[in-house]
Amino acid sequence: FFPPLPLSPSPLNTHIHTQHNLFAINSLHRPTNSLIYPPLSSPKFHSNLKSYNKIRIRKMTKRDVMVSNDQSRTTMMTTAAAAVAVAVSRKKQEVVGDLEISTWVESMKASSPTHVKSFVAVAASDDDDDGYSSWMADHPSAVSMFDEIVRASKGKQIAMFLDYDGTLSPIVDDPDLAFMSDAMRRAVRKVAANFPTAIISGRCREKVYDFVRIAGLYYAGSHGMDIKGPAKGSKYMKKGSEAVFFQPPREFISMIDEASVYQKLLERAKPILGANVEHNKFCVSVHFRCVDEMKWSDLADEVRSVLKDYPELRLTQGRKVLEIRPIIKWDKGKALEFLLESLGFADSSGVFPVYIGDDRTDEDAFKVLRDRGQGFGIVVTKTPKQTYASYHLREPAEVMAFLHRLVKWRTQSLRRYKL
Repeated sequence: FFPPLPLSPSPLNTHIHTQHNLFAINSLHRPTNSLIYPPLSSPKFHSNLKSYNKIRIRKMTKRDVMVSNDQSRTTMMTTAAAAVAVAVSRKKQEVVGDLEISTWVESMKASSPTHVKSFVAVAASDDDDDGYSSWMADHPSAVSMFDEIVRASKGKQIAMFLDYDGTLSPIVDDPDLAFMSDAMRRAVRKVAANFPTAIISGRCREKVYDFVRIAGLYYAGSHGMDIKGPAKGSKYMKKGSEAVFFQPPREFISMIDEASVYQKLLERAKPILGANVEHNKFCVSVHFRCVDEMKWSDLADEVRSVLKDYPELRLTQGRKVLEIRPIIKWDKGKALEFLLESLGFADSSGVFPVYIGDDRTDEDAFKVLRDRGQGFGIVVTKTPKQTYASYHLREPAEVMAFLHRLVKWRTQSLRRYKL
């Protein structure tokens, strides 16, 4: 969510404030192998972060601490000096809080712009022409480059991994109304009949299944923290293999459940018009798509006030949604690797994974594929943006067209093989 803070000074001469605010959680507890998103371009972001770091990490001196000698003598700060130190400390805490919220809101704006240029608008702009052309060259359309993609998969087993919101269904104001069209459902069903297929979503697994309603798929909810395979197993798994069921952060359920984090966030977000808090079993999603941009800082402050009491949780961000989830080293990339292993492709060069997604959280999976040198990531976006994906599709309609073409190619390939 944020670039990592430079926590390099030795703990022997450095005092790091760890008051469980958002920066502390996201920097001190960030999984070391998780995706570090590219730095935000906002000058204000970097200015705030620079000021924040000056406050967060400072050298300790004898004026800051009590030092004891071997004779148990203690050099104490005077009452006046202690009062000044407390006042300064409180003032610094206030400044840090303001910087956190300001930086957080800048990041919210950067990842969820209210006014964005489409591919057409960017292409028509002389100022952006070079950047647009460069991005398109690096991330061409998966539809136009379809033949190249299937040629790369020759002799390998294609495995499909799909995000839900913004990929199989349109992004809507009310997350409870993000229904998949019947046409898209038919396309996904045909894909699953030809390739091992999984849905990996930030939603609760049960909710994703209710939206998709296709048996025979692998479903990974809560950003891959709740994985379940087909009840009757899969034709792609080895005979005798047990049905897949995996929940790495089970101990966090009670913390996130109704009476704890979720309920507190629900109450704190209630006064902010348009805020929507969604319980997704192993994470809580705070949607701000319908919140006035002038109120984003208020919402950020409310979420911070809850999260600071839970150092076991961390904050990530998607498209106009804040995600509160456990600090365990698990994400969509880890879920992708787990599913490949479950299918028997852990160290196999005979698999060709294709992952399609639109969100920041999908970047973890894109990066895994890039690092493995296997398959491709396809980002769904109408605007050029930094990504680990190799190709792009503009919207769910293009995703459906790509899936139809993939099934058609598979069918024709099998016919030629039989001949």
